Parts: sequence; C-alpha cells; structure tokens
Amino acid sequence: MSDATTIEALREDAHPFILNQHCEQLLKEIGDASIVLLGEATHGTQEFYRARAEISQRLITEKGFDAIAVEADWPDALRVSRYIQHASKDLTSADALAGFERFPQWMWRNTEVVALVDWLREHNEKIVRPQWKVGFFGLDLYSLRSSMDAVIRYLEKVDPEAARRARARYGCFDHLAEDPQHYGYAATFGMKKDCEEEVIRQLVALTSDTAGYLKHEGRDALDELFYAQQNARVAKSAEAYYRSMFRGRDESWNLRDTHMADTLDALRRHITDRKGSRAKLVVWAHNSHIGDARATEMGAHGQLNLGQLVRERYDPDESYLVGFTTHDGTVTAASEWDAPPELKKVNPSRQDSFERLFHDTGLGDFMLPIRGRITVPDPLSEQKLERAIGVIYLPDSERVSHYFHADMSRQFDAVIHIDRTTAVRPLDHSVHWKHEEVPETYPFGL
Repeated sequence: MSDATTIEALREDAHPFILNQHCEQLLKEIGDASIVLLGEATHGTQEFYRARAEISQRLITEKGFDAIAVEADWPDALRVSRYIQHASKDLTSADALAGFERFPQWMWRNTEVVALVDWLREHNEKIVRPQWKVGFFGLDLYSLRSSMDAVIRYLEKVDPEAARRARARYGCFDHLAEDPQHYGYAATFGMKKDCEEEVIRQLVALTSDTAGYLKHEGRDALDELFYAQQNARVAKSAEAYYRSMFRGRDESWNLRDTHMADTLDALRRHITDRKGSRAKLVVWAHNSHIGDARATEMGAHGQLNLGQLVRERYDPDESYLVGFTTHDGTVTAASEWDAPPELKKVNPSRQDSFERLFHDTGLGDFMLPIRGRITVPDPLSEQKLERAIGVIYLPDSERVSHYFHADMSRQFDAVIHIDRTTAVRPLDHSVHWKHEEVPETYPFGL
C-alpha cells in the first residue's frame, strides 16, 4: 500500500481528539468492556496523563468503573487509595503521594496526578456506600521491604503470634531487603541462601486459614486482609524477580508482567465480591505493558506482557487496549537509572515509524479506532518502528534504545496520537528540570 493510500485510509477512520471535547467516540468503541488498559509512549508526558485522567473520569462517572490500577507499587498506591476514600490521616493529595519515594518519583509525584487524586477524593465524597467508592491500586512488585513491613504491621494488630512468625520468615533477607538487587545478586551466585521458601510459606499462612483474621466482621476487615495478602504476594513475586534479574531480561520481564496480570485478577475478584457485581477496572501503564506483546518485536524475542495476558485470560469483549503516540515535543526523563529528572526535547519521529505516519496525516491530535475496522488494520499491520520512552531517554541512541518493530493492528484496539507533547511537571524540585522550554538545538548544542 502506497504512503498516500495509507494516509488517506487513516484520515478516513480517524476522529479528532481534543481534551474535554472528544472522548465520546472512544467511549462508544469501548462499549461494555470491563477492563480498559490505557497506555503511554513515555513515562513523562503531560498530555498522556491528562488524556488518561479524563478517560478514566468518564469511565467512572458514565460506565460505573470501580478503580484505577497503575504501574506502581502496591503499598504506595494503597496509601493514595485510602486518602481518596477518606480513610487516611493525609491532609492533601501531595501528602498522600509521599509514599512514592523510589525512582522515578516524578512518575506519580507530578501535578497531573495531584489533579486526578483531588478529583477522585471529591468524587468519593459524594458516595455513601463504602463498597462503591473508587479505589487506586498498584500492580507492580518492586516494594519488597515495604510490603513485608506491611504484612507484619497487619498481623501485629490481628494476631501477634502470627506476626512473630512472619518476622522470623522475612528475617531471612536480613539487611539485604533494603537493597533487593544486592539480595538477588547474592542469592543467584551462591553468596547467600535464597528466601523463596520463606516468602511462599508466609503467603500460604496468610491465605490458607483466614477465619482467625476476620474476627471483627465487616467490609473493612475483609479489605485489610486482602491488602495484607496482596503485600505477601508482592513479597513472593519480588523475591523471585530480584533473583531473575541476573538470569536474563526476558525472564524478569515476564515475571513482572505476570505479577501485574495476577494482581489485576485478584483485585477484580475482590472488588466483585465486595460490591456484588462485576468489577470494572481502568489500567494505567506504559505501551510496552499495555500493547499485546505478540504483535511486537518483544514477543518475537520471548517476552509476554500485561495486555497479552488480559486478552488471553478474558473474553475478547471484556477488554479494550488503548495505545498513545507522539511525534515530538518535550518529556520528563532521566539520563541514567536513579538520576534526577530532566526536561528533555523529544526528537521528531523517524521516517520509518508509525509516529511519523500519523504525523504525516496532517490531522494533529486524533483517536484511531482499530478493532472492528476494515480499512485501518491493513496499513497498521505493515511492520514499522514504534517509539517507547521509559524513565530514561537517550536521544543520541534513540533507534537502538527506544524503537522496536510492531504490528499495530494487533497490538492495540485503538490509538490516540498527540502530535506535539509537553513534559509532565514533577512535584519535587530538581535543578535539572527547568520550567522554561528546552532550546531547539538540544541535545546537540549546535
């Protein structure tokens, strides 16, 4: 198919997308899906956060969605969930987000998330029945230390003897729990016994005999038990993940995304039981987690992801996958792991990429439905490059570090393209992040 024919086919099916004006068509496309996965092409773009927030708010108010599940750690997100449900001592949204201390803090500690959390709290204030209040939950597994601490704190309240046993089991990690990558290295290379048996035994203890933990009847007791069980699941998955890091990228990636899918399943079952009807969840994660891996270079290399697992585990009409793309602009990202956030200029997309194809339509910002269309899948099924900017952005090596081949017709159910985007604004001050626009010559200094 020629470029001109391709562009004409995309123009035919594309719908304008302007915030606060053009969500209706996407909501129609989503239909009765109860799991809506919203991606992002970067971890630091303001428009992606705003679009996902607006779509989520519309799903909550118009389609009765129950929770937002995000690419974040369970304990940190749970603190936010308690705040928006008026069940915490935090006084402001920024306070509730203070738990996000691990790199990259700006991913959740930014002005767009503050606005979303404010909205969620205000929305919940109008809801009388606790089981109908919207929640905010984390799907990730990095929180080894804080999840183990949360399990012990819970048990100290309901069963001090069980807390003592949990403390002894988790003591296997010793001081290495503070730096789980060191634990993974030591356990993998025989410098220390691994703690796999201990975290499994603790999870079994917390999930096999629950009657003793529910002496106080009521929904709060059920919720608190579920939250503790999920922290025990995180500890189990985190222990395995940090060991797998030294055996290959594919294994650790697959373990992480499988944990995300398992957490989503557990959360969905819990909310369904709690409210007595089918739970509906919005998921926020990077395109690399949301888009079906089987349609990408990732899948060809043996990686699976959350979007693929959701499609495999649920009926086709139950889920809807939305990807996001951009041509150029600015982004908040670091130059290396654990480095401060910087305001960086995003290179114009490559000529052989989907992003450039969308840019060349001349439509600006638009929503492109893919599922159920006749004309759109053909041009999007041709293997092209797709850009993925995570928490690190390296413009000079962009082709190698940030592009991969994909068949977008099978990867997503719809794509939202925002042609020029701007960097999300962190809450925490950094001398490397300046509010003024990045000069056009960045990063080359010409």
